[in-house]
Amino acid sequence: MLFYVIAILVIVLDQLSKYLIRAHIDINEAFTLWGIHLTHIENSGMAGGLFQGNARLFGIVAVLFVIGVLYFRRTGEMNGTLIDCSFGFLVGGAIGNGIDRLLFGQVTDFIIRSGGILNLADHAIEMGVFLLIIYGVVRWLKKKN
Repeated sequence: MLFYVIAILVIVLDQLSKYLIRAHIDINEAFTLWGIHLTHIENSGMAGGLFQGNARLFGIVAVLFVIGVLYFRRTGEMNGTLIDCSFGFLVGGAIGNGIDRLLFGQVTDFIIRSGGILNLADHAIEMGVFLLIIYGVVRWLKKKN
């Protein structure tokens, strides 16, 4: 259940934030909200602006990734709170950006951070990867002992 709650929460917050940015902020307009520097950009590629113009292809990859995670979860090999949280963030982020790619042909980014401009889905994916690494380390340590 935790997996679904996190995934749905990520999707809703991501899509709501992107809607608000698209509706109220012009492209390339910079502003500060609660001390966070933001700029509205549209990215038709992948992270870092690589492979511009391939958003729909990456949208299909996101769909395949989500199907893979759902299948992998059903096998039951990896279970527990930590992996459920990890997969929830990963799937929520993939779906959030996948929606943009498939519907609009580009992803709305707006959170300025060293290394680029991201969105909430990107941050959720980063959190999912971080938790997946922790899960792997914990699992390895348990097997070692």
